[in-house]
Amino acid sequence: MKKAKTIIIITCTFIFLFSYGNMSGNIHFQGGSDSDQTSLKSVQTKTKSAQTGSKSAQTGSKSAQTKSKSIQKSSKPASDNKSKVIGIVRIGTQTWAVANLNVSKFRNGDSIPEARTNKEWVTAGESGKPAWCHYNNDPKNGLKYGKLYNWYAVNDPRGLAPVGWTLSNDADWATLIYYLGGQGAGKKLKSTSGWSDGNNGTNETGFIGLPGGYRVENGTFLNLGSIGIWWTSTESNTLNSFDHYLALSGSLSRSSSPKQRGESVRCLRK
Repeated sequence: MKKAKTIIIITCTFIFLFSYGNMSGNIHFQGGSDSDQTSLKSVQTKTKSAQTGSKSAQTGSKSAQTKSKSIQKSSKPASDNKSKVIGIVRIGTQTWAVANLNVSKFRNGDSIPEARTNKEWVTAGESGKPAWCHYNNDPKNGLKYGKLYNWYAVNDPRGLAPVGWTLSNDADWATLIYYLGGQGAGKKLKSTSGWSDGNNGTNETGFIGLPGGYRVENGTFLNLGSIGIWWTSTESNTLNSFDHYLALSGSLSRSSSPKQRGESVRCLRK
């Protein structure tokens, strides 16, 4: 009986150990699987993180490209800046603007009063105040011929000529006339179109002298198409100043006109 009990005890012990070993092995396997899955998830998370970083880098790259395009666009000059560029022409030793002055502000930024009505024009002239207008008060004429100024605008200490330019004086026009061979050389300055009855010039100098007319002291507009006249900055006496004009005949002549008159202005490069 003792031997039988001993055999039974040994057998049960063996079965218990065998079962425990199998259970232990199963637990160990399952534990290893969880660890591997956790590692796999960690790798996947890192991969997604890397992909996210890649997308972020791509987004940053696109943002940089967008900024670059923005900078390139902003570096282009504005069209309106282009329209403010004044063309020049070299005649002898002088550099002239190729268009009549068309500004409504002095060099310091102050506005030049526009005088539309005859009363406004007369009042400005009689009080010695600067004023400008378009021929017939039509802005379309301003685009082609520039503005007409009384001499008080020309002589204003705030400066009528833009930065880098100066107003032509009587001596400047005398130099131009001499270089062109005398007053009869006006055709070389006249534009090739726009003059009445076909009295156009050759414009071989590139000056583009247009017949912009003028405004007399009482406010009346005269001679668009037949006279082009330009103030000088030189006084002839207390009431008058020198100007130079092109006529239908093709001559370039000098006169002395009342300071209240409205005439074109042509600038020289300093």
